[in-house]
Amino acid sequence: MTTAVALGVSTLLAAQPAAAAEDPWVAEIDNVISDVYRFTVPNSAIQPATGITGAVVAVEGNFAPGKTWTTLNMGLSGGNWTSTIGPLEPGLYYYQYSARPSWGEDAIPFRNPASPQEVTSKPTWNTLFVDGPGAEWLADAPAGGSLDELTYDSSVTGTERSALVWTPPGYDENRAEPYPVLYLLQDEGQSYREWVELGRLKQILDNLTVDGDIEPTVVVMGDGETDEVRGEVVKNLLPAAEGSFHISSDPADRAIAGIGRGAEQALSLLVSATGEFSKVGSFSGYLERNVGKGKARQINDATDLIRLYVGNVTDPRYNDTVALADKLDDSGVEFQSDGSDPETGGTWDTWQKSLHDFALRALGSPADTGPSEGHLPLEPHSLPASGTTPTPWIDENGVVTFETGTEFADANNVTVWGNFGPAGSWPRTPMTKQDDGRWRLTMPVESGSYYYKFVVEGVDHKDETNPTTVFSEPNWSTFQVPGDDTLRGEYTTPVAPESRGDVEIMNYTSTANGNPVRSAYVWTPPDYDPQREEPYPVFYLQHGGGQTWTDWIEVGFAAQILDNHYLRGNTEPMVVVMANGNGVNFPNEITQAITVTAEAQYNVSSDGEDRALAGLSLGSGHTLSTLWAHPGEFAYIGAMSAFGNVPANADVAAINAGTKLLRVYSGDVQDFTYGATLSLISSLTNRGVVHEFAPIIPGPHSWDVWQKSLIDFLPRLFQD
Repeated sequence: MTTAVALGVSTLLAAQPAAAAEDPWVAEIDNVISDVYRFTVPNSAIQPATGITGAVVAVEGNFAPGKTWTTLNMGLSGGNWTSTIGPLEPGLYYYQYSARPSWGEDAIPFRNPASPQEVTSKPTWNTLFVDGPGAEWLADAPAGGSLDELTYDSSVTGTERSALVWTPPGYDENRAEPYPVLYLLQDEGQSYREWVELGRLKQILDNLTVDGDIEPTVVVMGDGETDEVRGEVVKNLLPAAEGSFHISSDPADRAIAGIGRGAEQALSLLVSATGEFSKVGSFSGYLERNVGKGKARQINDATDLIRLYVGNVTDPRYNDTVALADKLDDSGVEFQSDGSDPETGGTWDTWQKSLHDFALRALGSPADTGPSEGHLPLEPHSLPASGTTPTPWIDENGVVTFETGTEFADANNVTVWGNFGPAGSWPRTPMTKQDDGRWRLTMPVESGSYYYKFVVEGVDHKDETNPTTVFSEPNWSTFQVPGDDTLRGEYTTPVAPESRGDVEIMNYTSTANGNPVRSAYVWTPPDYDPQREEPYPVFYLQHGGGQTWTDWIEVGFAAQILDNHYLRGNTEPMVVVMANGNGVNFPNEITQAITVTAEAQYNVSSDGEDRALAGLSLGSGHTLSTLWAHPGEFAYIGAMSAFGNVPANADVAAINAGTKLLRVYSGDVQDFTYGATLSLISSLTNRGVVHEFAPIIPGPHSWDVWQKSLIDFLPRLFQD
């Protein structure tokens, strides 16, 4: 037996990542909502970093749902390219900048040259750790352990090789009992250092140890870049580590785990070197060799724990892990399954959680053996056949797949633009070209309603196999992911057909030049009675600039929101009118055309106390101008992403006397009307207009903000 010779151990102070980003181009912005970040790239830095003058500059990172890699286009202003995103959920983000001469050419990635290289295998990447609730286990721990580099001669490769070693807080090389040891192997294309650089291993193990959840243990991150894993690990790495650190050589104190190829290597050692490790973890793994019944009995006798981990169905190794579980089960090997993590796929976000769970089980004393809470059973997964319509395809767990036709087969760059980013922002998420020339993207999405378009080399295109339409945005399509895990999901999920209100088109003669006939959508409750003795209260709901009367239904999902509120008994029976406010003197239009027609065609009240008026952005201006001009005609007023000031000639006493509710809504600083809304609030306060300023809703000038505003506003209407 050839024994490796350990050449040395050196402490890696620089290998211990800081909690905050070291990239000065990134900063949390001053905002009422925390964890919103701005990326700022000097235009002068792009040519030296890339060799080109970028016409399209972006920041790319794991900012999309499920920590999917996506692109945030940057805008040029004052010599800087900027992009803002947030609030970011607590956790680790990794990103890079990119520039391309034009949309049809490849992007050239780069990082801030003033920042240190943080990821060995991906030199253009930086990391950003967002601290906060739920990520405490990933945060720096006081008085944590140490990282050292181990070098040794490999008899397999004939070269000097390295490993990274974490020793626990208070590590004592002279203590009587040697430390248990966990060996880790990286995936193909990764560096063994990624366990620390992207996996947050030091923070995970520090916290588990400091909190007393695991016994003090040494972790060896070996380099699995070899085809002879038994020779490299068993005959080289183990002796080198045991010769340099005070760790046990007893298999009962040894555990091993890996990602992808590293998981296959760990499992192959389970078979070929049975008994060398008593605990084995597979993260997004697979096993190429078969296991006989006799070998299975030998494995069961020698192994205390085998546990399988995998991300959701976007994990490239998802079906491989399902097959692995079936193979072990068929052969009689005893194992545990952590199930499928529904939140994330084949990413470090998943493997961080896998490492945390496996360390607890291999080095601690957990009572249960089942999957982590909320994880899904391992079942084979397949997508519909290419070309299946309509699109997108949405599975029962909210995983959405977009697919183009073959018309973009020659394109260089195809993305999906949509409100999938944090708080309804709009990243462009890259699609992957398929063998038949179609482009495809699959990612998990929270429940709620969405709008999107394809962007092909910078040009917008509609998903022609999605039958939905948006009149004001011809390239947009929409879809809805059912569920109650989010507020928007709860209120945009369709109710049963028998519980839905009716949506009809009301035509009316406008006060616009030439008195054209215009249209409005009208929602009536499911039990609407046109002969009811008491007329219904009526709510007039207005769109924003660049929009029209169809948008609250087509993009805002107002009908579904109304249906859900009414089914839950949250709202009074009412009629809702969504009319066209473009190109008119709106106070005249609403009082002389829209209300007049609604009262003629529907059983609705003309009493101001039974009327409400609200709008978003431009529609908020229309709403407020009507309030100033006609106090008392609409007792309930809602202004979303609002702007304007109280006119000098406004009759404040009449406004207060005739208004039961004036409630103002806004997104955070990302909403470009945010400053104007604050100015409005100041004006209302200074003039003595009674009002409510709703809590700031995280997000930009977007439908996500306005839907949440509507959800909040509706139950407040017509309450005695």
